[in-house]
Formats: sequence, C-alpha cells, structure tokens
Amino acid sequence: MKRILVSLAVIGLLAGAAEAQQAKTIAVSVPTADHGWTGGVVYHAMQEAKALEQRYPGLKVIVKTSPDAAAQANALEDLTTQGIDALVVLPHDPNVLTDPIRKVKQKGTFVTVVDRIADDHSIYDLYVGGDNPGLGARAAEYMKKAMPNGGDIVVIRGLPIPIDKMRVDAFNDGLKGTKINVIDSQFGNWSRDDAFKVMQDFLTKHPKIDAAWVQDDDMAVGVFEAIAQAKRTDIKFVVAGAGSKDMVKRVMDGDPMMPVDVLYSPTMVAVAMDVTALGLEDKIPVRGDYILKASLIDKANAKDFYFKDSPF
Repeated sequence: MKRILVSLAVIGLLAGAAEAQQAKTIAVSVPTADHGWTGGVVYHAMQEAKALEQRYPGLKVIVKTSPDAAAQANALEDLTTQGIDALVVLPHDPNVLTDPIRKVKQKGTFVTVVDRIADDHSIYDLYVGGDNPGLGARAAEYMKKAMPNGGDIVVIRGLPIPIDKMRVDAFNDGLKGTKINVIDSQFGNWSRDDAFKVMQDFLTKHPKIDAAWVQDDDMAVGVFEAIAQAKRTDIKFVVAGAGSKDMVKRVMDGDPMMPVDVLYSPTMVAVAMDVTALGLEDKIPVRGDYILKASLIDKANAKDFYFKDSPF
C-alpha cells in the first residue's frame, strides 16, 4: 500500500511538472487609450485576454499599455524578463520600436505585429492589420462618385508613420484623372483636438471647400465642430474612417454631412491575439500576413456595422 501511495504521489508530481511545462504566456503591448480608436483597442484586448484564458486552461495573457514609444520599448524589455512565449504588439511608432521588437524575437519568442507595420518585416512571425491602402482607396472611390464634376477638398492625415503613407498614396492614386483637387493637407495626429485646430486653419485659409477626407472618426468629431463653429455651408460632406459607433449611427440615420465611413476596426487586436493563441496552443501554422478588409459603410449596410454597446 505504501508503495502504491508513493507511486501515485510521483505520478502526481510528474503530471504537475508536465502541466507547468505546458503552461504558456502571451504578452500584449498596446498604446494607452489616447483617443477613441486606441480606447477600442485596449477594450478588445482586455476582453480577448479573458476569453483566451477561459478557452485555454494554463494560458496566461498579460496586457500592458504604454503612453508613448519610449515607454513601450521599456515595457517590452520588462515583459521579456517574465519569460513570455508570444508577444502581440501594436507599436506606437513601428520604426522606433523595430529594435526592441527584434530583441524579443531573437529570444525565440513568437511575435505578432498589429496594425502599424515596420519597414523591417523580419522582426515578426505574424502580421494582422487593416487594409490601409484600401482605406484610402475606398474614400477616393466615393469622392469620385459623389463629385463627378470635381471640386476642392482638404485632407487631414494621421501620424507621419508608414500606414499613413499607405493610405494617402492610395487615396491620391484613386483621384488621378479626376477634377478633384486637394487644396490642403496636414497631420491631425489622430486627435480630435488637433484635427479641430487643423480644420480651423483650413477654414480660415480657404473661402471654398467642397469636401474633406479625414483618416479617423475621432478626428472627424473635431472637424464637424470646427465647421459648425465657423458656420460654413460650402462643405458638402466629410469622409472618415474606422467605423466608430457614433459615425456609423450618423451614416445609418442618413446624415448628409456623413454619408459614408470606411471600416478600420480596433477589434483587429482581438483577431491577432486569437490567431497567435491558435499557433501557440493548437500548433496551427499561422505565420504570414492577415489583412482585414476596408469595407465602405453606407446607409444600406450601416446596421451591420453598428454595435451600440461598443466603447468606440
């Protein structure tokens, strides 16, 4: 009997050791919720972390937020000292974070980059992002359709990082051969306050503006406020992007100033975490690029993209 009890105890210890060896940790590094879209990113990252830990017993998911690129670099260094198996990272500035991410990968960690892609693609195993060229292209397609005789438009860009260039290049390519003129373009830093100031500047400088392309729904809030305060009636409409519930509701309600929006959902971080976990836990080969479609949201389909309980 003693031998049996000892044997059972040894088997239990071995099973516990095997379970400990199988336990995995995914670290998720994302920007602090400094505007609506990143607020959605943080929310969906937290929700998906809980879901993954329930789905995979033994899996630990750590979500860390950082206010800027320097803080995020420090966060990545701290996370790697905890012995993580995979990293899901949405970089503040992908090129600034290139070396810190590379150091994580060199330790044998599986790396997934979300949304903001670096020039050096060797630093990650998996990329999950929105269709950045598509976001610009869909906006240009609508502009051409809505302004067949041309007109003068202004553009409010995001941040001076690679995905902004992808969007703007595709937008400009889409307008080639038309009579639509981009009379001014400035960075709004994906901030409603900055976009408000930029739009005020545009309205002061240009007595006639027919329409505006604004890369981000949060910035569109500032743009609409600037237009309202200036009491300008020459601007026919604004095209923005992301698919926030407030802007989708305006589209759904038939607001002539917001006839369409282009989808660029913050839920992509949850997709990235889910696919990373599939590779880590289910041993499914997931390396590669996963691009989520930039759908045009109009009055006919807006109900399919409206989620009342969403934080963004």
